[in-house]
Amino acid sequence: MPVDPEPVPDHSWFKSSYSGGNTTECVEVALTMDDVFIRDSKCPDGRQRVVVRPETWSGFLASLPQQRRL
Repeated sequence: MPVDPEPVPDHSWFKSSYSGGNTTECVEVALTMDDVFIRDSKCPDGRQRVVVRPETWSGFLASLPQQRRL
């Protein structure tokens, strides 16, 4: 999986509705026309971001049990 070479504006990122008040284990996602960016919410300024194609992200979400979807 490629690492994000370009910054994504902060307003584009959102957390899972299941993250609740727990800040120790959460991912954030930013959607663009061409890619889905995923980062660790504990390191929002870090350069460690995963980039996947929208169809890959959709397939991942579809594979989750209904109660675990983002």
